[in-house]
Amino acid sequence: MVSVAIDGPAGAGKSTLARRLAAEMGYIYVDTGAMFRTIGLYALRKGVDPKDNAAVNTLLPEIGLRVDCIDGEQHIYLNGEDVSTAIRTEEAGMAASAVGANPEVRAFLLELQRGMTKTQNVLMDGRDIGTVVLPDATVKIFLTAAPEARARRRWLEYQQKGMEVAFEDVLTDVKQRDYQDTHRAAAPLKQAEDAVLLDTSDLNFEQSLAAMKKIIAEKVN
Repeated sequence: MVSVAIDGPAGAGKSTLARRLAAEMGYIYVDTGAMFRTIGLYALRKGVDPKDNAAVNTLLPEIGLRVDCIDGEQHIYLNGEDVSTAIRTEEAGMAASAVGANPEVRAFLLELQRGMTKTQNVLMDGRDIGTVVLPDATVKIFLTAAPEARARRRWLEYQQKGMEVAFEDVLTDVKQRDYQDTHRAAAPLKQAEDAVLLDTSDLNFEQSLAAMKKIIAEKVN
């Protein structure tokens, strides 16, 4: 089985590119960030501060998490409810970053994530896939871009959805998440030693996609 690990900071385009790559290559796409977002969403719904590890840990036994692939798209279910759209808010994103620093949450999800690679070719993205989740992945890519470039992409997405958000606020959120992800005690964001660095600051989507395909082809063939 082939496993592709894609790591990188928030807003680097990991999920969008990984989803397209998986569809074109016939791999199963696994968005691990969605799993953390789901736990963060559950904490918010329960009125629990996602940064309060002890409080979040008491919720874990209540959480039933299931991932399905429908028409090539990953859908994530929280206790039977499809929350694939509900987890895509900025609030859920910040909550995901907070619970992602919780060792108990990471352990809770680790076996689920690893188990997905045992019977199928998988393309998985997140913050610590190449360093912790899949340290023996066939291909490792660290996808990044300057904070300003990542913030502008996210800001444009908001504009396309008719959401009025100031660019400065988006940039602040990106930098805050970068700090949280790189300074957390549990599996901080960093490039695996054997990962290929790909900076997409000056690349468009198609150029980034082509660069990733080339990296994968060189490692797999």
